[in-house]
Amino acid sequence: MSSVELSSVSTDSEPRIELSSPELNRVLGGGIVPGSVALLAGDPGIGKSTMLLRVAADVATSGGRTLYVSGEESAAQIKMRADRMELPGEGLHLLQTNDLNDIISSIEKDRPVLVVVDSIQTVNSTSISAGPGSVAQIRECTRVLIQLAKTRSIPTILAGHMTKSGDIAGPKVLEHLVDVVLYLEGDQINAWRLLRAVKNRFGSTNEVGVFEMIEQGLVDVRDPSSALLSERVHGAIGSTIVPVIEGTRPLLIEVQALTSPTTLPVPRRVGTGIDTNRLLLVCAVLSRRLGVKLADQDVLVNVAGGLRISEPAVDLGVALAIVSSLRDMAVAGGLAAVGEIGLSGEVRRVSQIQNRVTEAARLGLTDCIVPAKSSSTAPVSYEGIAIRPVTTLAEAIALSLAKDRGRPPIDARVSTT
Repeated sequence: MSSVELSSVSTDSEPRIELSSPELNRVLGGGIVPGSVALLAGDPGIGKSTMLLRVAADVATSGGRTLYVSGEESAAQIKMRADRMELPGEGLHLLQTNDLNDIISSIEKDRPVLVVVDSIQTVNSTSISAGPGSVAQIRECTRVLIQLAKTRSIPTILAGHMTKSGDIAGPKVLEHLVDVVLYLEGDQINAWRLLRAVKNRFGSTNEVGVFEMIEQGLVDVRDPSSALLSERVHGAIGSTIVPVIEGTRPLLIEVQALTSPTTLPVPRRVGTGIDTNRLLLVCAVLSRRLGVKLADQDVLVNVAGGLRISEPAVDLGVALAIVSSLRDMAVAGGLAAVGEIGLSGEVRRVSQIQNRVTEAARLGLTDCIVPAKSSSTAPVSYEGIAIRPVTTLAEAIALSLAKDRGRPPIDARVSTT
């Protein structure tokens, strides 16, 4: 085989397969690339099979034959799920097997435009003596499927389960073999699901898709901020709106906090949807730098909607929610707050402040507390929303809690220099 010059290579002959889901297209970088191999990972019961069945039916509906390989469910069980999801079955072929040779034979015979394998942990090859689900079996089966996908230009999607430690069940090397690695996040109690791309050779890994689990399966959430704040009670004590960035998309979330006198020698710090270490940091700064008495209080913080937020920009919202609950005072209406908190009690800059402010203004908020160092990148007023730059956490508390109630702010113990 001879080499080719890069400038002479054309990609027009293999256009992406666009799906009917804008959220999926966003995460994939515009659709499914022919010959690509993607790995969809997530906890058991999170909705991987539901999402993959919809993708397979979507491609089949557009006129392409798809092959759905299941090593866990029978054809009748898949049909029951498809009926519940109101999916047509034309063009969608089911293969219930765990044998890699059967999968290869079916692909060679039918030449589908898309192959879905659910899940890779159940596939085994007779050429390997190890048992199904072992490292050797998963690695070999994945290697063969990748080679077949590349030579036949057939896009393939593999489903992978997650372990209790949060890793993909089986070898971690799977992430290095495939072209795209997607993680479906959420929990089985809440209806929200986030689809993240942690690896994508054909697009950005800074995108996230937002879905909601309903009776008909996973559906796109076109306006996540409005949906996340739809159940927020106006004037609720211990509640703060925080504009966060998921991928490249700004979202408005509700951070809730509850303080309660403890009955234990050591008060509890419980965070749901946020990093517990960041919660401990915020509580320590409030206690040491601002004199907020939390030594005898249990502190519980929750991100409404079941989302998991990892960026430090949520620190300021967490602090305001805690003080709001402790002082039994609601945060001023129409206010959002964003900023990272330093150990000296200062409010530090965050990225993409303009996008955060724009999203807050779009949903009708009137004020937004931002770090003073980053306020220069945002206009003084944007579409009716007032920017409130602060340098310290004490200033932010004074602006958010004392605005409507008239109570003096908590005395600051941090220098503003």
